[in-house]
Amino acid sequence: MFDHVVFGVSDYAASKAFFLQSLAPLGIVIVQEGPHGIELSSDDKTSLCLFQTQEKPAHLHLAFVAENRQQVDAFHSAALEAGGKDNGAPGLRPRYHANYYAAFVIGPDGHNVEVVCHQPAA
Repeated sequence: MFDHVVFGVSDYAASKAFFLQSLAPLGIVIVQEGPHGIELSSDDKTSLCLFQTQEKPAHLHLAFVAENRQQVDAFHSAALEAGGKDNGAPGLRPRYHANYYAAFVIGPDGHNVEVVCHQPAA
C-alpha cells in the first residue's frame, strides 16, 4: 500500500542507530542518506525515511512484516540492545488471529515499533 513513510525524529543519530540495529534482522539497510535524512529499506518497493526535526514528534505505531518468528525474536533482542524499551515480548497475539506472532519495543522518540509474523510456526 505505501511507497514510503517519512517522519521527523528529535535525535537523528540515536534514531538512525536504533532503527538500523533493531531492523537488521529483517534485512533493512540504508538505501540512501543525505542532507534531508535517511532512507531505509529491505526491498525496492517500500521505505522508511527519517529526518531531524526541532518539533516533538507525535508517537507512531510502526509495524514491520517478518518472514518468520525467528526474525520477530531477533528484532526484539536487537531493539532492546539498541536501547529500546520492551512493550511486549515476542509471542502469539490470538486476539488478532491465531498466527499473529509479534513483539513490540518503544524507540527513542516514544514510537511503538512492532515486528509481526502472520505465518504458523515452522
